[in-house]
Amino acid sequence: MILAVDTSLGTAVSLIDDDGTRRSDASAADPLGHAEVIGDLLVGALDAAGSQPVTHVVAGMGPGPFTGLRIGIATARAFALGRGIAVVPVPSHFAPALTAIEQDAVTGPFAIVTDARRREVAITVFDGTDADGIPLVTRDTVLVPRVDADDRLDGIRRIDIETLSAVDLARVGGRAVAAGRVLAGDEPLYLRQPDVTVPGAPKKVGR
Repeated sequence: MILAVDTSLGTAVSLIDDDGTRRSDASAADPLGHAEVIGDLLVGALDAAGSQPVTHVVAGMGPGPFTGLRIGIATARAFALGRGIAVVPVPSHFAPALTAIEQDAVTGPFAIVTDARRREVAITVFDGTDADGIPLVTRDTVLVPRVDADDRLDGIRRIDIETLSAVDLARVGGRAVAAGRVLAGDEPLYLRQPDVTVPGAPKKVGR
């Protein structure tokens, strides 16, 4: 089975078979409180999925806020380390893109748009899938003021997302593994760096 974990929006966990069949999924839409719910969601999804071994862990790499995103990635990495299996990093926007294409039958260019807070949104533009069945990115993810989003898209259909399917995230990851592809690096796609920074060295006080 393939496990997927994402905390770029709410908190979402799923397990699928190697052929993409859904085994279980659990989620919480609250964009906060990831640390409080992710353990219970993971246990529930694993219990519901049955006893087959997990072979890969798909981690949603964002875009997302610093605090929430790192909780899901850390959970995915800790689970994989404990089981001695690989982590498969996947940009989180690929999940709703696959949902739009395969479930909602969206055709032509479209943009996945997610709330970035502070009156900004994150936008990634897709157009269908490639030969491996993976959503095809035509414009990389950008962070723009919410009021400028439509101008930036210039008529491209926008799909605003508040939650995403961890099942479809797992499917994208499974297809990447089958094709021998790497869709993202190890570094999360943070929307912005945290406000809190490490203080510099204390100033020397002269006598």
